[in-house]
Amino acid sequence: MMKKLLLILSICMMWSCNNSKTKDTKQAEEKVQLTAKDIFGNPDYLAMSYGGYRYEDHGKEPTIDQLKEDLKLLAALNIKLLRTYKVHKPQAINLLKAISELKEEDSSFEMYVMLGAWIDCKNAWTDGAPNHNEESAANEAQILVTAHLANKYPDIVKAIAVGNEAMVKWATTYYVEPWIILKWVKHLQDLKKEGKLPKDLWVTSSDNFASWGGGGEEYHVEDLNNLIKAVDFLSVHTYPMHDTHYQPEFWLNQEGLEGKTDMEKIEISMLRAKEYAMTQTSNVKKYMQSLGIDKPIHIGETGWASFSSGHYGTNGSKACDEYKEALYYQHMRDWTNEAGMSCFYFEGFDEPWKGGDNPGNSEKHFGLFTVDGKAKYVLWDEVDKGTFEGLTRNGNPITKTYGGDKEALMKDVEVPPTPEAWHASQNNH
Repeated sequence: MMKKLLLILSICMMWSCNNSKTKDTKQAEEKVQLTAKDIFGNPDYLAMSYGGYRYEDHGKEPTIDQLKEDLKLLAALNIKLLRTYKVHKPQAINLLKAISELKEEDSSFEMYVMLGAWIDCKNAWTDGAPNHNEESAANEAQILVTAHLANKYPDIVKAIAVGNEAMVKWATTYYVEPWIILKWVKHLQDLKKEGKLPKDLWVTSSDNFASWGGGGEEYHVEDLNNLIKAVDFLSVHTYPMHDTHYQPEFWLNQEGLEGKTDMEKIEISMLRAKEYAMTQTSNVKKYMQSLGIDKPIHIGETGWASFSSGHYGTNGSKACDEYKEALYYQHMRDWTNEAGMSCFYFEGFDEPWKGGDNPGNSEKHFGLFTVDGKAKYVLWDEVDKGTFEGLTRNGNPITKTYGGDKEALMKDVEVPPTPEAWHASQNNH
């Protein structure tokens, strides 16, 4: 295990930034340094989940220059708070270095990070049977490196998230029982108390709404209650898009759709999706308050794919297209900004390595940008305004999908099915 820790620390050092700031400059920075409390829930600091992998081969890391390309595009959209997922690959380390270099090049550049530590159960991702009540030996290294990076980049890393959907029971390959997350959250909180981590650093876990008590009673265990007491805030995931297939009742409900045009039906359905996300988040809050606890809740992840050849496409719930993605994005921004919540929207850029070999898998199509730098419908107005003038993605100037032809785009937009049509489509597949 010690060899593994030393190896990962050496990776940190390999990609570390060799800044040579003067003592006076550092002191000046510290005086004006914002804390998590200043940034989270602040609509001037919009949040985004970030993955910069541009190739089908997940082993092909984005370069520092490619990361800077992405950071400039996100900053142009007023995104100033990013969420990462793991530190056993170089991307997160390089991202921090890229942000640090951009700040050196331009003192007005701002970007902050919620750094993710990936948590697995014993035998996760192996041929062995997952043991959900024991943890992977690799977890310790994840925590060690995230703590190291939080200390190395205190001006950038403002929160650490222990685990990504690591407690939700449908993550059968790797989920852990809450006591494992609690153990590491307490460890990080103790480091703060001992002065070994910045005292203003926030610590949480980023997980499904059900894992935070907003779903079934099987999650309502004492270790979860203690976890809610231990974190600085709750980072809650909500995915109405997925539930257009798995919990489709809200999506198929025909009440209020009688006599409406197709466009009105779509708009009503997307408002329902927003309300569905709000309800899941509200259920988490109710559970938290039932414990006599009142802490901030932020949306750690939510999103809407622009294409699906599977459950959410033409032969399923008809949920995915660029028009609905745009509506959902705006609804979530409007709600969370007004509510004083951060929303780590998933995600900035399509990631082709996700979702297996099927190019139509929805997991490949959650980005606001395509891999090659086309802005999806949600960003067309930004293209018109010149927001991305002089910026590129994969070396390409930012242009609109569909060549900017809205009529062509709308041909791919389908009305959510009736319950009868939906069930018939499921029976045929």
